[in-house]
Amino acid sequence: MSNVDYSVEAAPVQGRLSLAQIEELVAKPLDTKPDKKFYIALAVSSSILGIGAICLLITFLNGVGMWGNNQPVSWGFPIVNFVFWVGIGHAGTLISAILFLLRQKWRTGIARFAEAMTIFAVICAGIFPVIHTGRPWLAGYLMPYPNQHGLWVNFTSPLVWDVFAVSVYFTVSLVFWYTGLIPDFATLRDRTTSKIKKSIYSIFSLGWRHSTRHWLHYEKAYVILAGFATPLVLSVHTIVSFDFAVSIMPGWHTTIFPPYFVAGAIFSGFAMVVTVLIFVRKIFDLQNIITIDHLEKMNKVIMATGMMVGYAYGMEFFMAWYSGVQFEQFVFINRAFGPYAWAYWIMVSCNVFIPQLFWFKKLRRSIPVMLVIVIFVNIGMWFERFVIVVTSLHRDFLPSSWGMYAPTLYDAGILLGSFGLFFTLVILFTKSLPVVSISEVKAVADGAQPSHHGVDNHG
Repeated sequence: MSNVDYSVEAAPVQGRLSLAQIEELVAKPLDTKPDKKFYIALAVSSSILGIGAICLLITFLNGVGMWGNNQPVSWGFPIVNFVFWVGIGHAGTLISAILFLLRQKWRTGIARFAEAMTIFAVICAGIFPVIHTGRPWLAGYLMPYPNQHGLWVNFTSPLVWDVFAVSVYFTVSLVFWYTGLIPDFATLRDRTTSKIKKSIYSIFSLGWRHSTRHWLHYEKAYVILAGFATPLVLSVHTIVSFDFAVSIMPGWHTTIFPPYFVAGAIFSGFAMVVTVLIFVRKIFDLQNIITIDHLEKMNKVIMATGMMVGYAYGMEFFMAWYSGVQFEQFVFINRAFGPYAWAYWIMVSCNVFIPQLFWFKKLRRSIPVMLVIVIFVNIGMWFERFVIVVTSLHRDFLPSSWGMYAPTLYDAGILLGSFGLFFTLVILFTKSLPVVSISEVKAVADGAQPSHHGVDNHG
């Protein structure tokens, strides 16, 4: 073989950046003092977080009666928000673990940020089941620790399965994220002139010296963690779907929920990653590392998972009709044409119709267009959870127990506060840790691997 050319594949890093330039570009936000834009963004997100904290404080003082939850809709906003945020956290582990195992080079520019968003989204999600109990100080009883009273949690409840699934997912994602950061901590340690920063980076880099032995151990550990995290992507939202699927409630009692929830989680997770990355790449001048090709590939995943979700919507109606069960049939007719039809059609429009615009390459690669579409996807996926929870509960088997659900300002404030918490954590992350993996981007950049251009290889 001669004149082997590897330029057919789109370069993960554009602009022919040198390894030193990549390092400089990624580390720049950490080396420079925050500017006015950073403080304005932090002030806005913190203010939104403050609104949620105030609403939560008022709830603690007066009880969950401040919310719109009632009978029969006893779950309401807290569980809607919980399922939404768990879904947002799926993209990070998918990009990091599954695409890593499939040796997809394009993941390198976006993996670190997606992993961080997973951690932050799961933190937001974990708050809601705890406050929904009305007695958050008793959350410790969810853990099955031995005690003298012989008190154990109810292992037959899917709500307890949630506790284990989400906590394991959070722990593995955190370890996976930190493991990937170790080489970058060492790089930052070696380049910083601040004694305080050097001490901090030295502690977190765990004595990393960029030696061959360290790299071999690191790569082995990273593959093992990726293999361990991959089934979690599928299992976590599958178990969250069991909250609904193992009940006998019409509209919930269906075997399509696990794959439907997983596809929806990846769908919403990728949409949130694209939403934030559009701003991050612009603010920190990372267009050569987080390229338009990266965003286009993510938009393709959004389009594919959107079609899966659309198929699930149609299949739900088919199964309700095919089952011959009048309760099931009524629930789905009620969703589409009942008092909450507005929420159903917002869900369908945002999740099924609008993402079809990504079939056109020009739109798929247009920053303004993709920003609008992914925001609509996030709105649609929140409404999906609202439709699933509220429309099944508000009209069940007995017309005598029917009722309407209306969220209060406190419900809206706590939801808003969760977004404030998420974006506050994202903003702090951008100034405290490298938003892109320096070591991984260097590994796929031009000049990192031996060149085969113009070399005859007869072996």
